[in-house]
Amino acid sequence: MGRLGPTEIILILVVIILLFGAKKLPDMARSLGKSARILKSEAKAMKEDNKSSAPADPPATDEQPPAQRTIQAAPGDVTSSRPVTEPTDTTKR
Repeated sequence: MGRLGPTEIILILVVIILLFGAKKLPDMARSLGKSARILKSEAKAMKEDNKSSAPADPPATDEQPPAQRTIQAAPGDVTSSRPVTEPTDTTKR
């Protein structure tokens, strides 16, 4: 399998237009762009969060355990909310 030439690209575009229709393509491209922007902003926020949360000093050994989190049940779920213990990171970095 080699590289795609102009003929193959045109054929792929024609098949896409036939499958989805010319009216749906702008909406699909718009939603794809919106999704890409959201993904980019979330990745940037995660990088900034990792930089700001990196401890400058090693943690003290007499720390209190973190507060227990509660997972809320999804709408329509018959189970109620329940506390969840989170895994602790005991690895040395």
